[in-house]
Amino acid sequence: MATTGAAALVALMTTVVSWAAVLATAAAALLDTSPVPFQAGYVPLFGGDNLVRSPDGRSVRLKLDRRTGSGFVSKTAYHHGYFSASIKLPDDHTAGVVVAFYLSNGDVYPGSHDEVDFELLGNRLGHEWRVQTNVYGNGSTSRGREERYLLPFDPTLRPHAYAVAWTPTAVVFYVDGAPIREVVRVPAMGGDFPSKPMSVYATIWDGSAWATDGGRYRVDYAHAPFAADFSGLVLTGCPVAGGARCAVEVMTGEFAVMTPAKRAAMRRFRRRNLLYTVCHDKIRYKGTVFPECDDTDDGGDFHRWGESKRVSASRRGYSQQKPRKDMVVDASSGRPSTWPIGSLRAD
Repeated sequence: MATTGAAALVALMTTVVSWAAVLATAAAALLDTSPVPFQAGYVPLFGGDNLVRSPDGRSVRLKLDRRTGSGFVSKTAYHHGYFSASIKLPDDHTAGVVVAFYLSNGDVYPGSHDEVDFELLGNRLGHEWRVQTNVYGNGSTSRGREERYLLPFDPTLRPHAYAVAWTPTAVVFYVDGAPIREVVRVPAMGGDFPSKPMSVYATIWDGSAWATDGGRYRVDYAHAPFAADFSGLVLTGCPVAGGARCAVEVMTGEFAVMTPAKRAAMRRFRRRNLLYTVCHDKIRYKGTVFPECDDTDDGGDFHRWGESKRVSASRRGYSQQKPRKDMVVDASSGRPSTWPIGSLRAD
């Protein structure tokens, strides 16, 4: 009898694994991660003629000058998916400039919004851009879950892909196809995990109050206009009416599955480029518990992280509140949803 039961269990497990493989294969076939033309998926958000479309409609230039920044937003809100943009950042002196690619529903839930951000932070001439990621759920902006990184390449020379995979169980941030951060949903997070439908945004704006060395270096409009080029726009998401089937397709898509090879690549990136993580900040978040933070070796490095970390020449060689749909935004108005990381200093 025991032998029969064991055989049945093995058969059941084999069936489950087989169905999982079938689902993964089907999802890979169904989910199209090809870029879409701008007009197919997006509309201008603000900025007037500071938003310039290419003649073929496949790319967009966003500019910031003394008058205003600029931005665009997806036509549709999505309930999970994979969203990507290839971005070429402005060079020269870009202190205070923020280029953002993010998901948000702040226009629908102003007091309890969800948000998943890539914020690319400009710097002084001769200093590297920084990248910050944030995850908010249900208005949890006081627990911003920020992380900040260097990039192992010069992001002003050519476009690089920044992507977010958002599923019911995790958020994964990618740079050029390699994962740099994974936020796994755990029950103790409660409403802090983003779970409501969100639109996709891209903006350039004046973050002088906080973006570069905690506001020490502001935007110098003598160097304006600042221009960021967006191309490779991918909108592979579940529309609000997409239902459970779409969620399964997203969860089993290649971009949502963290393989051992992906985790190894993520660890390498973080070891070399991580400047700051909320998981080990006992100063700003004293007494705050972030249950999704794993017990890694990152904590031992925390005290030698900081904005003085630089990209070596050899490594570089390879290779205000944010605007809502209903806002008219001046370039220098408003307070950002992510306030300064005061313990960080640029060198």
